[in-house]
Amino acid sequence: MTGAEKHGPAATSTLDALWVLYDRVLRVSPDTVDDPGRDRFLLSKGHGPMAYYAVLAARGFLDPDVLTGFGAYDSPLGHHPDRTLVPGVEIGSGSLGHGLPLAVGGALGLRARGRRDPAVWVLVGDAELDEGSNHEAIAFAGAYGLDRLHTVVIDNSSATYGSPGGIEARFAAAGWSTAAVDGRDHDALYDAYTRPHPGRPHLVVAHVEPKN
Repeated sequence: MTGAEKHGPAATSTLDALWVLYDRVLRVSPDTVDDPGRDRFLLSKGHGPMAYYAVLAARGFLDPDVLTGFGAYDSPLGHHPDRTLVPGVEIGSGSLGHGLPLAVGGALGLRARGRRDPAVWVLVGDAELDEGSNHEAIAFAGAYGLDRLHTVVIDNSSATYGSPGGIEARFAAAGWSTAAVDGRDHDALYDAYTRPHPGRPHLVVAHVEPKN
């Protein structure tokens, strides 16, 4: 993919985490993108979507031939994903701080409708955690025990959260289950993604060094 992407590291730092999710965890396919029982995945880190598009193509949501047009005027693959143009995309994203609150709302809405089976996953960047909307979402999800909510934070050292203990301590203080792993280690990611967390939302911090 070309298209004058200005956020290459933002994309490549997410590639392994996305692949393990779509290959081994998420219960959604090209045939079930509108199924009410599907798992939901929300890419909050939408300003670097190349890896997301590549994974969607590899899993059959997209024709791989469209990848070469990434970023072009007439391409459905923009520099921020558009849910009306790309099959399988749940939200338009890329503006920092929106994805986690939307995921909280999705998990709460599924609970209100009595749907306890679908999981809601959201992938955010470490720098997004400075947004007040995320602080409120973290606190609300823990207090309400949204145990179908899962958050993956890509920690590529683009920001430093100054509280003692860092990202994990912040979520744990709000009542979340937490895990931190090497964000390039597929087995470690899978184990962290599937760790039981009854009664609590779950955080996975994926530590990566961005590949240029």
